[in-house]
Amino acid sequence: MKIASRVLAVMFTSAALMSFLVGEGLGQVDPKAPLSAVVAIGREKGGDVTTFVKKKVEDFAFGELDGFPLPLEPGADAELVRTMKGLRSNVVVKWFDPLTTDTSPSAPRFGANNDYVAYFGDGWDKNWKGSDIPGSAPQFNGSGKSGWLWVNHEYVSNDLPAATSAPTGQHLSLAKHLFGLGILNNDVTADVWTQTDLDTFTRNYKRQLGGSWLKITKDSSGNWSVDRGARALRYDSTSSTLSRITGYQTVLPDQDDTGTPLPAGVVAGIAGDCSGAQTPWGTIITAEENVQDYYGDLETAWDNNQKFVAGKGFDPGSNITFTNEASAASEFGRISDPNGRHNRDTLGYLVEIDPGTAPDKFYNSVKAGGDGKGHRKLGAVGRARWENATFVTDDKWELIPSQPIVMYAANDRRSGRFYKFVTKEVYRKGMSRGEIRALLDEGALYVAHFAGLDNRNGNTIISGSTSVAPTETARGSGRWIHLSVTSKDVAPNASALGSASKTVGDALRDVSWNGIGGFPTDDDVRRALFTAEAKIGVMELNRPEDLEWNPRDPSGTPRLYIAFTNHTGGTQLDQSGKLLKADVTDRRNDGNGGIWALQESTPDTPAGSKTFSFFQVAKGANGGRDNFEFAAPDNIMIDRKGGVWFGTDGNFGRTSGKAADCLYYLDLDLSHREGPMLFNVTFGKAFRVACVPSDAEVTGPAFSSDQETIFLAVQHPGEDLKNVSTFPQPR
Repeated sequence: MKIASRVLAVMFTSAALMSFLVGEGLGQVDPKAPLSAVVAIGREKGGDVTTFVKKKVEDFAFGELDGFPLPLEPGADAELVRTMKGLRSNVVVKWFDPLTTDTSPSAPRFGANNDYVAYFGDGWDKNWKGSDIPGSAPQFNGSGKSGWLWVNHEYVSNDLPAATSAPTGQHLSLAKHLFGLGILNNDVTADVWTQTDLDTFTRNYKRQLGGSWLKITKDSSGNWSVDRGARALRYDSTSSTLSRITGYQTVLPDQDDTGTPLPAGVVAGIAGDCSGAQTPWGTIITAEENVQDYYGDLETAWDNNQKFVAGKGFDPGSNITFTNEASAASEFGRISDPNGRHNRDTLGYLVEIDPGTAPDKFYNSVKAGGDGKGHRKLGAVGRARWENATFVTDDKWELIPSQPIVMYAANDRRSGRFYKFVTKEVYRKGMSRGEIRALLDEGALYVAHFAGLDNRNGNTIISGSTSVAPTETARGSGRWIHLSVTSKDVAPNASALGSASKTVGDALRDVSWNGIGGFPTDDDVRRALFTAEAKIGVMELNRPEDLEWNPRDPSGTPRLYIAFTNHTGGTQLDQSGKLLKADVTDRRNDGNGGIWALQESTPDTPAGSKTFSFFQVAKGANGGRDNFEFAAPDNIMIDRKGGVWFGTDGNFGRTSGKAADCLYYLDLDLSHREGPMLFNVTFGKAFRVACVPSDAEVTGPAFSSDQETIFLAVQHPGEDLKNVSTFPQPR
């Protein structure tokens, strides 16, 4: 009788649930669910967006104050994408949308929480000699009316279902979608889930992450839409996506999700894909960020306040050891099928995707007799909570002949640092795409040490008895430290620990240096970058989220722009680089972040530069209601002429007025520093161009090749569940 009653209850609830789903065979979606989406922003009358925005800034400088959107508090008007006067927007694609004409449950669909976006205009590679020798970069080449988008899918928000609790927020939206497709047939709103249903949910949860490769076209009215007749592809966290880890040898054997062993060095899935980079040779770097959630954290020796935790395999007195098997409590590791669990060190890399290539085609280097195609994880750059990457190029966004490839990348966590990777061999004009890619198989990794940065806040430099923000005329200085057990660089904390000449290599191998165990090999260093750089005393930073190389900087000198989002937690180290005790309750006080610039000491040959200068370009503020205030800068975008744009991820949470996050143009026009003709000095000020729904993050801004469109990702609208949002669906 109890069993029969339960079946009837599920049938009734399922019927009721169906009444809240819509879809016409495309896979039912809760019509009130907020959905992440990519939005296209263009001029109402057509033309270059950058020219239009810069003209508006010029008008503002001469006294015209109208036209820039203010962020709004939650409410009906705030649940739209609002643009500056003269611009327009349309939704291109949203979570759950089919990417092809196939609408079956297994068909490719747009994933969750879109972050990084890159545009490849049709014909961008028409100048290539033959089919494999680059003659142009994908940036600002090809058609501005049709092309391909790469979009990252980072995570799914809110609570997963459990045996005794229903999912919430985005996970509930996913469960309802799977129910509508017939993949789940339980009452997904109930607080009782069987292990079978949980396993089904987890397998499909993995399909929401990774990245989408889709064709888009622009119609005569200026709206963009998905060309579902083209061959779109989905790359995800299941073993249907395979990649080879290159650059170190200690990766344990992996298997696909059925238990079949994979070739040596090949691993299943990508996950936590945050920001990334469009390479000059036409591939994508997608950055795996918070992967500790999926199979467990490999660097278990740090708590949420950046304090060292004993007994986790990193203690002094011996070499470090790792717990690598999947945690049964992790989001993917909780699946009951052991074949669906993968080791922790299979995730956490900068992943080079060969877009348009089948997801299961893993990389084979031409140096090993392969074809140089397919997908790989850059083990030579190491594991971290990667946010993004950027490459040194000339002013055409192409590689510089006779120089090594230089890639910068950032570890987006509190106290995370950023890095420079320099290939062992140089790029030579006429190299094939496979030969260029092979250069990244080997290289040297450097970490940025911001000497003199004030450890109490991470956003000022110590100058005598005071601490001041570094400016363009009074910069801070730093050095690049070779992060290797063979490095001859002096460890930043050498003097503080009583050995002024202690090298980085000796410090890393020392089993007790700075109260942390030893790193016997470079493979160990690369697997635990956050721990290794703490061991040698590298200055901590305030969540470096995005780095972008600007080869056409308004200053006339190439520079690297950095978005420091914020840091209000504790630190690993003291000012001198010594490990802090676990009971120290320090807290950094940078809640708003800022945009900084780094200039290499030899800006035309950054591969060989050992030192750099840095300064603050724009500072965040906990206000958000005035014309130029912003908090928590995130993704940076550089336009064709070197203009700097950025989005924010934290206005809503940080600003006193709960202001929405926006896309900004940062005015660095040198002529706007001062002048009798200007009513408003606009140099160094950030102008709002578009604002997204409240509690959504601005991510992935990218230009079409002709700069007539900005593709903007609206991530996690309504994530906190207190703000009622249905974006982009009608209320």
